[in-house]
Formats: sequence, structure tokens, C-alpha cells
Amino acid sequence: MDLITKKASSTNTNSDPVAFSSSSSPTSKNSFTVGSSSALSSENMYPSFNSRSLSSKNLTASKFQPKIVKGDGGYVLEDVPHFTDYISADDDLRTYPNPLQDNPAYAVVKQYFVDVDDTVAQQTVQTRTSERGIHFRRAGPREKVYFESDEVHACIVTCGGLCPGLNTVIREIVCGLYHMYGATRILGIEGGYRGFYARNTVPLTPKVVNDIHKRGGTILGTSRGGHDTSKIVDSIQDRGINQVYIIGGDGTQKGASVIYEEIKRRGLKVAVVGIPKTIDNDIAIIDRSFGFDTAVEEAQRAINAAHVESESIENGVGLVKLMGRHSGFIAMYATLASRDVDCCLIPESPFYLEGPGGLFEYMEKRLKENGHMVIVIAEGAGQEMLTESMRSMDQQDASGNKLLQDVGLWISQRIKDHFKRRHKMVINLKYIDPTYMIRAVPSNASDNVYCTLLAQSAVHGAMAGYTGFIVGPVNGRHAYIPFYVSCSKT
Repeated sequence: MDLITKKASSTNTNSDPVAFSSSSSPTSKNSFTVGSSSALSSENMYPSFNSRSLSSKNLTASKFQPKIVKGDGGYVLEDVPHFTDYISADDDLRTYPNPLQDNPAYAVVKQYFVDVDDTVAQQTVQTRTSERGIHFRRAGPREKVYFESDEVHACIVTCGGLCPGLNTVIREIVCGLYHMYGATRILGIEGGYRGFYARNTVPLTPKVVNDIHKRGGTILGTSRGGHDTSKIVDSIQDRGINQVYIIGGDGTQKGASVIYEEIKRRGLKVAVVGIPKTIDNDIAIIDRSFGFDTAVEEAQRAINAAHVESESIENGVGLVKLMGRHSGFIAMYATLASRDVDCCLIPESPFYLEGPGGLFEYMEKRLKENGHMVIVIAEGAGQEMLTESMRSMDQQDASGNKLLQDVGLWISQRIKDHFKRRHKMVINLKYIDPTYMIRAVPSNASDNVYCTLLAQSAVHGAMAGYTGFIVGPVNGRHAYIPFYVSCSKT
């Protein structure tokens, strides 16, 4: 009998005064992996998607359909696309023994090859009568691969904003391909998506990437926008690239999904793999995004500075703006970690300024009691309160993200104006915006380990013939999540 569990939520036990925080507390996720199921045998792994008899020459440009496998007890596998779905055996689609089996440095791995039936449960706490729910294919090395070592021609591209850990992911993809699979032809695409057709490429070797994990930013450069599907896929095809690793946020991964669709339409043996990136930690399904731990750690410096400034002067107010367009993970975690913050404002929890229960009333009370206070605000908080003349609701950046006004400057001015009208209390406000300082730092130890696991999981998936997916931990186990699921959740 399979053990059935489901995601559990933990409540926030912090008793310190944190006003206007999210109504939902951080979630604790327990890990669980479902093993072989009698309803999910190797014979029915690709029901309605087994295209071995379909020649790639007969492919139509139909919209990608979800690849879903259902089993007993409400079991649902949101499976990832595979070369066998759209390339026939007649088109010379071969399998080979995994090179890890003959690699002395990785000989122990053959004891831990991921079984064809291994999946990861999205929910890990259930009642006795609950259905087993949605699962994803477990990440890791397979016994058989679909590329020979000298056949692999991979490329790596980074898109969107900076984030701690980008260089670590690049490094570990390169080293994983080189050292685990003996693949030596790897290109770095410079300057984001447009680099496929408008910029030079740089050869990547373990020597080139040896120390880059100690640096912030990305050695490949990055940009927003520039997505021209036809030009990108033409470039991939012309260069003979057969593995594409795309590192970026939700907009980037939606672009990767379109690239996968076009590659499938053309019937190319090219694996498209997404490594999700956002410092905000707001990617659905996966436990966390890389760079988040580093961001929270680095945010402590700004909060500590605000605290020192505020307590050093009468009625001192330290205001810190942190990243978080649509979610307050960085702001809230940094708040809970610092223990010096009196008020945290996040997008998930609307707040107001004037009147009973408003921010100004709370500030007056706190300053009278304590003589100083610290406020942390996420960049996406309070946007609904900005006047129409100040908002940029209809403007977007090149990645399609809505442009936000600087809520930190706006609210700092509103606070000053309020207390200026109240002659009985004079405040001294210091505003700190550490956004670009946080984004540009190298990843910390925790994120370095995490980025390594992400990169290696991505390489294992591509070598096994999977495509059209992102990789990430689901309840503590790394899994392959199809683009159609990850993009629909953003």
C-alpha cells in the first residue's frame, strides 16, 4: 500500500509586533516520493502520446496538449514531453547506456538510477479518503540516455533581471555535461534571447567557468525581450544545437515554451529545458527559487542599517523597500529573520494609511511607546493606493512585466506629510532601497548547493530525452514540471 501524504501548512509563531503582514503564513512542505504503481507500468507510460508510429515529417503545428497519465485512487501524473512523443523510431531515435555507469567518479550512481515509474507528489498530507492527487516525474539520472557523448551540442542562455546564483547554474550545467556525460560542445548565448540571432556565442568549458560561482551577475549577459521564435529556432537548427538550457523567470519560461512548440513542430531532436529564476520566490509549484536565500540574508544588512539609524535619533523611522512585485516573500522572511522590524507591508495584504487601524495610527502608537521604529515594504505593496496620475498600469517592460511606481518614495513622502501636519510629533525618516545591491551579490552557500542540484537535474532530464519542462524541488524532491503546467500557474 502506498503511503499517501499531502502538503501541510505551518502557522507563524512569531509574537513580535508585525502589522499588516500576510494573512497566510509561510508553508512547510514535507517530502514524499511515490514509487512504482501497478497502474503506471512501462507499457502505458505514454497513453495517447505514444507516437513511435508517427513520422516527424507528418507533424502538424497543433497546440501542445497536456500529457496526463491517470492511475488508481485518483492518481494523476502531469507528465513531461519526450522525444518519443513526436519522433518515430524510424527517424533513428536510439537509446544508449548512461555513461555514468562506466565513469569511476560516479560509479555509485548506477545504484540510484531513477526508475521509469518514480514520481513526486505535489501534495503530501491527505486524509484516509483523499485521492492521491497530482504527481510529477522525478528528476535524476536514467539508466538509458538518448544522446551519445560526442553527439551533444548544448547551449545556455540567461534572460531577465539579475539574481544571485546565475553563474553557479551556468557553471554546473557545463561541469555536469563535461564530467558526468563526457559532452564537450557547449555554447554560451550572450545577451539573452536576442543573442541567438544578434550576438556572438562563447565556448564554455570547465576551465572557463571554474570560478564564476564566486561572482555576481551572469558571465553571459542578459536582457529583456528580444524573443523572435522563428529566428531563435532557425539559429538553433543552423548551429546544430540539440540541448537548450534557458535560465529565467516566468516571462522567459513562457518564451521557452513557445520555442519548444516550434521545435516540436519541426520534428527536431532538441531538448528544451527551463531553469526557473526569480529572486522574489513566487514561482508556483516548486518549493523555492534560487537566489531567494541569498536575498533574504543580504536584506538583513539594509534592515540593520535602518534600525541603527532609527534608534540613534528621537522619533527615528527606518523605511526599507525590498523586492517583491506580486509577493512579499523576501520582505516577510527578512522581517521575521531580523527581529527588528515593527511593520511589514506586502502585496498580498492590502493596507490603508488614514483612520483607525491605519498605518499612521500604528506609527504614532509605536513611536510613543518605543521612540523609534522600522518599516519594511515590498515593491508591489500599496500600488492600488497610488493615484492614477502616478501609476504606470498600462506600461510594461520588455519582458511584459507591469511597470510599478516606487512605492517606497511615495509612502515615505506620505509619512512625512502626515507628521508635518501633526506639530506635536516631529519624525526623522531614513529611506533605504537596497534592490540592486541585493540582486548583484554572489549566491551564498545554501543557494550554491541548490543551484548545483537544479543544474544537474536539468542535464539528467535532457540526456534522458525529456523536453519542454522546468526543473525544481516539489516537497523536497526534484521533479520535472511540464511548461504547460508551470506557465499556467504564473
